[in-house]
Amino acid sequence: MSKIYIQSYGCQANKADSEQIAGLLKGKGNILVDSIEEADTVVVNTCAVKLRTQNKELHFINNIPKNKKIIIGGCLTKTIDVRKYVSKVDAVFDTNSITKINEIINYPHDEFNKNHEARINIPRARINKDTAILVIEQGCLNVCDFCATKLARGNLKSYRIGDIKRELESAVKDGCKKVYLTGQDTGCYGFDIGTNLPELLNELVTVPGSYKIRVGMANPWHIIKILPGLIQAYKSDKIMKFLHIPVQSGSEKIVRQMKRVHSVADFNKIVTEFRKHYPDITITTDIITGNPTETEEEFQQT
Repeated sequence: MSKIYIQSYGCQANKADSEQIAGLLKGKGNILVDSIEEADTVVVNTCAVKLRTQNKELHFINNIPKNKKIIIGGCLTKTIDVRKYVSKVDAVFDTNSITKINEIINYPHDEFNKNHEARINIPRARINKDTAILVIEQGCLNVCDFCATKLARGNLKSYRIGDIKRELESAVKDGCKKVYLTGQDTGCYGFDIGTNLPELLNELVTVPGSYKIRVGMANPWHIIKILPGLIQAYKSDKIMKFLHIPVQSGSEKIVRQMKRVHSVADFNKIVTEFRKHYPDITITTDIITGNPTETEEEFQQT
């Protein structure tokens, strides 16, 4: 039995991973503590999206007292050799080895797996008692030239609708009022198993209870394929009128250079159609500026 402190960085999917790490550790009798000082083991669940975040993570790890057992997981372990940047680490694992966390801590060793784990409906300790983070897929179908997450998370593997529905039922029973559907790209959910995001949403909202579902980031070239069905699914009062759809650039040339499959026109069409049906919808996007070869004119298009 260990006293364990978990430090988590990154997106909702990473937070969900940390919840599962915590649940698996508690299930074996370990004690989760609120500070490094109380802990004998520190688990760091890393993010690899931004260099600034990477530097922050490495600084944090290098300042953990050396008498603590240090275990590093998350996306960063697949994108860099973390041992080259930290003065001490006892074990390293990737996002496909989370179910092995107790073994990794008890007998420190590195653990990497090429295959996605089926991690839906496994024990978890929620970060926020009112909020459920439901991971509906692992990986994505994209090849964006700026993204390191694909190296860490791999290709798309969607969970079955029935399994996701059971996890939602469990969350509602636990008293969760907010439900965040997340994945590397929710727009392509189900394309590998013969279904899609609207079909998932239509089934999830049949679960009784007082809760709201927020759909996580979805890329435009997938949304455009399911646009009518998605707009229809959003009619449910249980779906938050919220859309996260990254355009990245207002220049068609730069979008293509980024190996983004969508056009700026696709993005504009999706925004226009959603606002037509839901005038008060909240829409958020992502922008990258200073991409190699970007001109002032192309920046102004953004």
